[in-house]
Amino acid sequence: MLINFDDQIDKLYKIRNGQIVEGLTLGFPEIDEFFRFKQGNFLVCLGHANVGKTTVILYLMLLYSLKHNTRWLLFSSENDAHSIIRKLIEFLAAKPINKIPEEEFDKHKEYIFHQFKIIDTNELHTYKSLLSLATNIKKAWNYQGFLIDPYNSLMKDREMLKGINSHDYDYEATSEIRLFCKTLNVSVWLNTHAATESLRKKHNIQDEYAGHPIPPMASDVEGGGKFVNRSDEFIVIHRYTQHPTDWMYNHIHVRKVKDIDTGGRPTPLDEPIKLKSILNNVGFQINGSNLISPTLAQQVNFPF
Repeated sequence: MLINFDDQIDKLYKIRNGQIVEGLTLGFPEIDEFFRFKQGNFLVCLGHANVGKTTVILYLMLLYSLKHNTRWLLFSSENDAHSIIRKLIEFLAAKPINKIPEEEFDKHKEYIFHQFKIIDTNELHTYKSLLSLATNIKKAWNYQGFLIDPYNSLMKDREMLKGINSHDYDYEATSEIRLFCKTLNVSVWLNTHAATESLRKKHNIQDEYAGHPIPPMASDVEGGGKFVNRSDEFIVIHRYTQHPTDWMYNHIHVRKVKDIDTGGRPTPLDEPIKLKSILNNVGFQINGSNLISPTLAQQVNFPF
């Protein structure tokens, strides 16, 4: 099948005339300048183990949900479903679960139930079976974003591996995930782990973070660079877990933005987006301001 040439020219006219639809913003210039939610795009997120990748991702998803009513399908095999729901409720309340009044708790849990659905991870999935399940869920429940966390938790398709090597298998997987995004107009956020050996790469002695592991690069993705090559956006989430003062900051390095016309751009190499964890790890701040303000959490229009 050939592309519709007129449709492509129409897109170029929109770019020329400043009419192109930009990705969704959050109202924080520190984030919006570099990162946008773009429905139908394929985002790859990389980070070392135990730096809080999933926590940051869930927080961003909740922010887009509150600001733009986006709904999310979650597959997170390394986290129990109740712990994900708890984290989302705590983010909304900006307080630990045992400090939330009953009425507020009920309101928040209803909102999370309406905006997020979680796939049972007690069932093993290949990437094909997971995409098939997500396609069927889309027919019954309309969502805009889909988290796969992490990729390496998916079972390998043994029949496919009989005919191709691991590199080609992952390339097929990322290609099919990308096609899923474009066909269903769903943004897939794919969490990936950094290769273990990347932890040996340390900051130089003269650097601010001397001796601490450096943020991983595209080449450090476990499984190789095809994940980055096939993505529309690629981000790195990093935290200096052993640093005496900066351990509470999550750094978001935006490494790739394929379409800058719709908003966003790579962050400067040593100037990431910095999110400061709130006490008890119930949210994040930028420049002292909670990204989910009490006003936003309380005045949101609950769609039920």
